[in-house]
Amino acid sequence: MKQLLLDKIARKEIICGVVGLGYVGLPLAVEKAKAGFKTIGFDVQKSKVDSVNSGHNYIGDVVDTDLEKLVKEGKLSATSDFSFIKEVDFVAICVPTPLDSHQEPDISYVKSSAEAISKYLTKNTMVVLESTTYPGTTEELIKPILEEGSGLKCGKDFYLGFSPERVDPGNLIYKTKNTPKVVGGIGKDATEVIATMYRAVLESDIQEVSSPAVAEMEKILENTYRNINIGLINELGRLCHKMGISVWEVVDAAKTKPYGFQAFYPGPGLGGHCIPLDPYYLTWKAREYGFHTTLIENSMVINDGQPAYCVERAMHILNRHKKAINGAKVLVLGVAYKQDIDDYRESPAIRVIEELEKVGANVDFYDPWIPKYKEHGVFREGIKALTPETVAEYDLVMVTTAHTNVDYDMVQKNAKAVFDTKNVTKALGAKDNIEVL
Repeated sequence: MKQLLLDKIARKEIICGVVGLGYVGLPLAVEKAKAGFKTIGFDVQKSKVDSVNSGHNYIGDVVDTDLEKLVKEGKLSATSDFSFIKEVDFVAICVPTPLDSHQEPDISYVKSSAEAISKYLTKNTMVVLESTTYPGTTEELIKPILEEGSGLKCGKDFYLGFSPERVDPGNLIYKTKNTPKVVGGIGKDATEVIATMYRAVLESDIQEVSSPAVAEMEKILENTYRNINIGLINELGRLCHKMGISVWEVVDAAKTKPYGFQAFYPGPGLGGHCIPLDPYYLTWKAREYGFHTTLIENSMVINDGQPAYCVERAMHILNRHKKAINGAKVLVLGVAYKQDIDDYRESPAIRVIEELEKVGANVDFYDPWIPKYKEHGVFREGIKALTPETVAEYDLVMVTTAHTNVDYDMVQKNAKAVFDTKNVTKALGAKDNIEVL
């Protein structure tokens, strides 16, 4: 099997499958097709399947013309029929791994995908999980499902591994193609063959590790590292505010040190699909071993409480203007979880809006990238345009996303009060009506 697959990779005869055509899956499918491998994408959402088959892109990190060209050439197609697995030699599982209502891992999408794949899995196929999850998922959950459903033996009839996605929406330098990849397979042969497959598609380094569990843990480490450091700077920011010190100036001074320090900045909370969620996967798994991840859990408490802290600060700002927050008109600038993208998954700005409304504020939002968003099954429309007249209507403007295509100078000149949680007004001259987090 090993030599058969290596030969097929070298001749670009591998047919690739990608389960889940979201922020991870679609860019990966596009890169595989661009590398010369016929690729079939799967998604349960008919709208995504129809969009791909029509050559219409819906992901910011995919070039529209690339997608259209690949579809026209027959290199890339999409389906909602899981039987396509019978046709492929390689399948990547790129489905969501959210948290449930109890803040515990919801791996139902991974499990159901593995069960569906197992029904059509054939010999000499590589299966790779890319969805972020707790250490042990590939070997403890996916492997038994695939073996039982297919009647095949892992390592003898098919290869199985884990290769964590590394997607940073809006990053102008690192995309799927040039971001280093980690691969951990069940057995050395599986690792070698799967890594060879990725090397045939990507331009980046491929780091081989000894097992899927190592690869699963390193992905959790990447995002827990950021969670903890952001928690540190958010807590330090609260202390600096009490002491009358600018935490932003402190960080800018600290980052002049050329070694031993990496700059992290405070904000209204954590967003995106990874950093706010992944540490929960680790703390949940750690309890199985009677281990409490105290440092990690403390950072999560700080970051989870940041939206409420920002609303508390907003209350004090309004109070100084002799205005109660109950009944105040507040404009939130930005609901994307990071600047210059249209992704609002786990956005702290949405939490800020919810916290403001809990205390009686009348809240509107404006985001040049997101005209409306859906939360708790309900769509919420933003204001259509940001004008001097509109800004002047609000008692407080809160900047919650650092979009670069917003005229903050105009906002400052027309707002009664501005609470800047992202330090986007740093370069402005006049700051009499601005408070920075």
